Amino acid sequence: MHTDTALPESVLVERAQDGDDHAFEALVRRHQDTVYRIALRTLGDAAEARDTAQEALITAWRRLPDLRDPQAFPAWLHRMVGRLALNALRARRPEDPAEEDHSELRERGAGPVDRALATDLHEALRAALAGLPPPQRICWVLREMEGLGYEEIAEIVDTTPTAVRGRIHRARTHLVEALEPWR
Repeated sequence: MHTDTALPESVLVERAQDGDDHAFEALVRRHQDTVYRIALRTLGDAAEARDTAQEALITAWRRLPDLRDPQAFPAWLHRMVGRLALNALRARRPEDPAEEDHSELRERGAGPVDRALATDLHEALRAALAGLPPPQRICWVLREMEGLGYEEIAEIVDTTPTAVRGRIHRARTHLVEALEPWR
């Protein structure tokens, strides 16, 4: 049976909860890029982000019957990948380098000077993000890179919107200071 990807998300969630593999595949197609981006921007390592994203999607499949509100699926999935990424960050040794994928710069065909500057700036941002405590980093990534609201971030990281605002403010302050040479 082929599940139409144009179906409303809540319908797909309900079908997936009833065991429809095709409905869950449609949900994965809709959300896999966002799940991966959250993991990548939090972890800074493409391979680790792929593993974390895959783990989040597998966990979502296993726990989908426990989801009470089909409308809450995106926030539920974002919370899952956010927590898994935070756990992976906490499990790292401080000296582990985060590898970055600069293939986007190569694909755009930028000149060597542009690529070098962009790579240096990207590395400076990566290093600045890596210097943030994990709770600040995930809040900043979810707000600035994924465009989520304070309430949704609070739900994902299991805190209050006020705490999220504070974490994002401290993260922004740190990033501004760390990237001052690039202004």
